[in-house]
Amino acid sequence: MSPTRVTFYVLTGADSGSRLGYACRLAEKAYKLQHRIHAHAVDSSMARNLDELLWTFRQGSFVPHELLAQGGTPPLAPVTIGAADAEGQAEPPAADLLINLATEVPAFYRRFPRVAEIIDGSPAGREAGRARHRFYRAQGLEPETHEVA
Repeated sequence: MSPTRVTFYVLTGADSGSRLGYACRLAEKAYKLQHRIHAHAVDSSMARNLDELLWTFRQGSFVPHELLAQGGTPPLAPVTIGAADAEGQAEPPAADLLINLATEVPAFYRRFPRVAEIIDGSPAGREAGRARHRFYRAQGLEPETHEVA
């Protein structure tokens, strides 16, 4: 199953913190709509940062989440976080939304009906985003793009 919808959120901020902050807001919104979400980080360090930020990014916010474990233990939380560099990590569970924070499109993206790509304003971030946009178009998908101030 290929995703029915790919959306690029292009941020004006050039720091990775703005991407993580936006990922938290997106995950919170989707969670409140009773969706399951998987966030795919570029590496284990970013995954841990996102894990911490989901607890603290907004006063009074609650987004139940967990890092994917080694060895395939099935996750229970509606929001999971994985990393592109984590060997032996459990496969992401079925979810309604994939938030991709990695520099490349993960091989499992087709398992999700919706994919969100969050692009920062740095030159490297923009170029990596353009490459992912071209990839999705080559797969026959028409990504949407939203500029986020």
